[in-house]
Amino acid sequence: MNTIAVTPGRLGLYLDLVRWNRPAGWLLLLWPTLSALWIAADGWPGWHLLIVFTLGTILMRSAGCCANDVADRDFDRHVKRTAQRPVTRGALRAPEAMALGAVLALAAFALVLSTNPSAIALSFPALAVTLLYPYAKRVLGIPQAVLGLAFSFGIPMAFAAALGGASFGWQALNAAVPLQAWGLLLSNVFWVLAYDTEYAMVDRDDDLRIGMKTSAITLGRWDVRAVMGCYAVYLLSWALIGRSLGLGWLFGAGITAAAGQAVWHYRLIRQRSRDGCFKAFRLNHWVGCAVFAGTAADLALR
Repeated sequence: MNTIAVTPGRLGLYLDLVRWNRPAGWLLLLWPTLSALWIAADGWPGWHLLIVFTLGTILMRSAGCCANDVADRDFDRHVKRTAQRPVTRGALRAPEAMALGAVLALAAFALVLSTNPSAIALSFPALAVTLLYPYAKRVLGIPQAVLGLAFSFGIPMAFAAALGGASFGWQALNAAVPLQAWGLLLSNVFWVLAYDTEYAMVDRDDDLRIGMKTSAITLGRWDVRAVMGCYAVYLLSWALIGRSLGLGWLFGAGITAAAGQAVWHYRLIRQRSRDGCFKAFRLNHWVGCAVFAGTAADLALR
């Protein structure tokens, strides 16, 4: 049986595969998850859940990168931004990348096992949606909707971990994850649609040439307006749900700060330049950070 030595050079390839030098990706998952965790716990959730969801988010995002790069390796070589990814350029073999992804996903699952049955049950559909996303780009006009679900599943999982008990079953899950949690998930999908459409706008010319389906292509000249509409739906619905859960003016200040950033992003993307669209995407995690900061501050002062 062939073995693979983990040399310093190969370790660098693994880190490149999981985008270790680009933390914006896992921060986009982390902020809404932490916001939900704080809301569910009515404030500080404790070190255990904070560590579980922070490390779990990083691990699952890294595992998702492995699966995505293997699925897209024949497409990525034709896209300027992705042509030098390790699997795409042949520096790592696909089975090796998938093995790394499996190890990372199992590590994340081990963290979830330390919570409760409701959170564990939700981890399975979360994984399924993560694995489906790369293939959605072949068949769906707006595959970003699938990515939105994958990037938002931390929200109901956070509620389940904070509010769930030791029992297992539909009734226990329903009690641990209230309707507002699913509303926050749906709301967050619109944020993902906004920032991943900005991301897709960067590669639109390459994606058109290779036949990839993205929201930027499907929306055409309506792309900028759709992005801003998604920002508006996300922020307004998140604000309304937050208010229904008793969050106050500091939470509103966080939403306002996030809205100000969304307006700035309009200035970055309105000309549809690659640099402007990529900058808007890359800095989007500060939108989620503003919402989380407002949420945490508001709950801390109760």
